[in-house]
Amino acid sequence: MDSLTGHKKGLFIVATPGRSVADNYAAYLERNYRLRFLGLGTRRGTKNVSREKTRLLPLFGLLAYASTKVMGVKRAENFRFHLHPLFDYWVRAQLRPGDHIISSYGYANASFRWIKKHGGNTFLDGGNSHPENFWEVLTEEHRLWNCPSPPISPAHFRRSCEMLEHTDYVLSPSSYVTESFLKRGFRAEQMLPSIYAINFSHFFPSPTPRPKKRPLTIINTGSLSLRKGTPYLLEAFREVQRVYPDAKLLLSQILEDSVLPILKRYPDLNIEWSPSLPHPQLAERLRGADLFVLPSLEEGFLLSAAEALACGVPVISTPHTFVKDVLIPNKNAEIVPIRSSQAVAEAILRWADRLLKSEAPPECLIDRERFSFDSAQRQFELNLKQIGLL
Repeated sequence: MDSLTGHKKGLFIVATPGRSVADNYAAYLERNYRLRFLGLGTRRGTKNVSREKTRLLPLFGLLAYASTKVMGVKRAENFRFHLHPLFDYWVRAQLRPGDHIISSYGYANASFRWIKKHGGNTFLDGGNSHPENFWEVLTEEHRLWNCPSPPISPAHFRRSCEMLEHTDYVLSPSSYVTESFLKRGFRAEQMLPSIYAINFSHFFPSPTPRPKKRPLTIINTGSLSLRKGTPYLLEAFREVQRVYPDAKLLLSQILEDSVLPILKRYPDLNIEWSPSLPHPQLAERLRGADLFVLPSLEEGFLLSAAEALACGVPVISTPHTFVKDVLIPNKNAEIVPIRSSQAVAEAILRWADRLLKSEAPPECLIDRERFSFDSAQRQFELNLKQIGLL
């Protein structure tokens, strides 16, 4: 047994500036006496990890919060990215030889380098596709829409790429993420499947049949941006309105600057706006819709789509998400190509014909057990056993 780590196979550090799915890894590790600490750039920890195993850097969270109040969305995001070296230095100062570490893109570059030099393993939480894939797909999209800003801070992009040079394993939530890494030189044995646990307690299908007088209702509960394929959703809905003039589009008022000029081109659309909602109200809004549509260009996971499925709402999305792992065409969903408003419109119209004329609801429930906290923990345990760390 290593006298510094206290465990013959080393202890783990989980380090992310904000609370995230990585908290679940920390919870599992604490339950199995393998967590040294969860490092967060916040003033509060998470209920799943004890105070004794949580270390906080509230200054980071304070600066990040202040930036959202005094800067625009994009400037605040860039400012937060430039704070990551501060968080990284704080984590690095607390490491010991033999530690392993879990973090995500660009958060802990120096910490990853140090761990590698001192006998530990580094794990990347791959919440998005490979940074080069992310950058290429979205840079092209910004070019297509004459958007002058880059898809993400170039400094953060560089840090994300540099971090991969010191990454042993990638915790991947979808085949889309896995494929993006394999295409860029990562080996299959470095890609570890990861399950993101979802709290479905408020998300369930409506107990009553669809009201016959309800107009065709399309919903998208996420943020609106070029990355999310918002222009293709808007253009598709315009086509749908030509067939169903009373159709409604439910959107959230979470908008990135990149789509503001594009929204101005669609004053004719019947859009019902909503602020960001807590889960009970969000679930109720989902149950009042017929189809969830998100033609995203890049997603590692798609929590909003999973919530829609849990509410009995079929999903239309693209293969650049987790849909190939979860969606079953013609049963609970339809998969359409990226950058095709025509394909989105045709999919909506096919489902509309089915939903508005059928007495039976679609088979669109999601496997809740698959995304439970226990399933996520079992998968993480299998990963550690597979690579000899358990």
